[in-house]
Amino acid sequence: MSELEILDRRLRQLEDREAIRELIARYGPLADAGMANELAALWTEDGIYEIVGFSKAVGHAEIAGLIDGPVHQALMADGCAHLLGPVSIALHGDEAEARGHSVVFRHDGEGFAAHRVSANRWSLRRTPQGWRVTHRANALLDGTEAARLLLGRAS
Repeated sequence: MSELEILDRRLRQLEDREAIRELIARYGPLADAGMANELAALWTEDGIYEIVGFSKAVGHAEIAGLIDGPVHQALMADGCAHLLGPVSIALHGDEAEARGHSVVFRHDGEGFAAHRVSANRWSLRRTPQGWRVTHRANALLDGTEAARLLLGRAS
C-alpha cells in the first residue's frame, strides 16, 4: 500500500468517526425539541431502538412514536436534556459500533436532576444518505448485567 493510499485510508476513518459522533450528538437536541421524525431519520428504515426493560421500536414510525408518546411528552413538559457521549467507535468497513453513556436530566421544579443514566451500544451502517443507526440498545446503569454487556464487560 502506498503512502498516499495509507493517508487516504486514515482520512476516511477519521471522517467516518466524526460523522458517527455527529450523528449521535444530534440525538439529544432532536429528542429535547420533540422533533420525532427528524430523530427517527437517524436510523435506517428498518432500524431498531431498544430501551432494555421498557420498549423496543422498529422502523421510523415506531421510533418517532417514542418521542411523540406520553412518556417522552411528559418528560419534555417538565423540561429535559439528553446528553450523550463521548463514545468509543470501532469501524468495520461500512459497519460500525459505538459504545458510551447517556444521561437524561429532568427539571424537578428546583433545578435539574439525573433522571436516567444509561449504557448505550449503537450499531451503524454507511448508507447513500451517510451513516445511520441500525440498532441502538440502551440500558440503565443500575447494577444489572444488561448495561455491562452493552459496554462490553459482563460480570
